[in-house]
Amino acid sequence: MATFLKVILIVAIVFVALFILSFLVYFFNLDMKLTSALEPLLEKHYDKIRRNRKL
Repeated sequence: MATFLKVILIVAIVFVALFILSFLVYFFNLDMKLTSALEPLLEKHYDKIRRNRKL
């Protein structure tokens, strides 16, 4: 019974930690900040792609 409670406690701690992490990402808009930091690299890659312009 004690191991079951330990497992439930660990699952609850992981759930709360993930919730806090997702809240911090949302609150500080970290996903868009990461995207804007990676944008020059993504544009460089996109500009190298050969395109078939025949329509």
